[in-house]
Amino acid sequence: MTDFKVLERNGSPGKLEPQAEVFLNLLEKSSDVSLESMSPINARIASSNLFETFCGQKKQISSVTNTSIALSGRSLNIRVYKPEGSGPFPTLVYFHGGGWVLGDLDSHDQTCRELAYNTPCMVVAVDYGLSPEHCFPSAVNDCYDSFVWVAENADALNSDPDWLAVGGDSAGGNLATVVCALARDRKGPNICWQMLIYPVTNLSSFGTRSYEACGEGKFLTTSVMEWFREHYIPFEADRRTSLASPLLANDLTNLPPAWILTAEFDPLCDEGEAYARKLYDAGVPTTCVRYNGTFHPFWIFAGAIDVAYRAQNEAASAFSYLINSTTGL
Repeated sequence: MTDFKVLERNGSPGKLEPQAEVFLNLLEKSSDVSLESMSPINARIASSNLFETFCGQKKQISSVTNTSIALSGRSLNIRVYKPEGSGPFPTLVYFHGGGWVLGDLDSHDQTCRELAYNTPCMVVAVDYGLSPEHCFPSAVNDCYDSFVWVAENADALNSDPDWLAVGGDSAGGNLATVVCALARDRKGPNICWQMLIYPVTNLSSFGTRSYEACGEGKFLTTSVMEWFREHYIPFEADRRTSLASPLLANDLTNLPPAWILTAEFDPLCDEGEAYARKLYDAGVPTTCVRYNGTFHPFWIFAGAIDVAYRAQNEAASAFSYLINSTTGL
């Protein structure tokens, strides 16, 4: 086995790229209210406006359908993105970011369209319950149960049951890792791949080098993460469980192949790369790429930072390559 290595993208490290710097300066000048000083409801309104303004161009794809599914006594909304073609389609079940408090189907619409178009695959986006109305482990249950629903309804969806993947960014990346572990431990459904975009992997501690270096002034701050954590998982003991902090899991063997993206100027950078390394050491095929000059959450701000498109396309290409190299297409 070769040594684990983080692959670097987007030039040399050490400096914010120009578009990222302009964007952060714009936000600093245009807002005098910090996110953590708001109520969750007001924070959702503010973040929704920001996402919509800077999400970027949305791909036109074959069909986008909103529907509601019944899970464990309540209903969840999902959005199904289908590319051109007759199917059955490889399928990515996507969990949005937003600190378990923010985000919805609209906030990540551009991302899901881009992934569906460029793989091409079907993307099923899940509108899991947000905190503090639905605290831990509610989102975990919503995401696992919704993945089970997709697997059980593969025929109706025109989804290929042999190619079911999970993915997500930030809090959604955290949820994707946990769904993989639950699927392994509960003997299904089978997951062929996991796509983790700057995932949260350790809610028990924020004492990393990247938190120290990037915990102020780079959009996602340490105080904002503390605000998210308090709303999502208020009990400290729960934060040390593997369902909240997958980096602390004792066993990462027999998990799906992983493609993990980190950002250089992100408090979460170190824990994302530590999780990639731990997966690799457990024998899980793992690729980890770090986008230099960028911050959390550049992935969803393609309208302001062009490299977001490159990152989205690289993720789609990684899934496409896995499918084609295995099937011989």
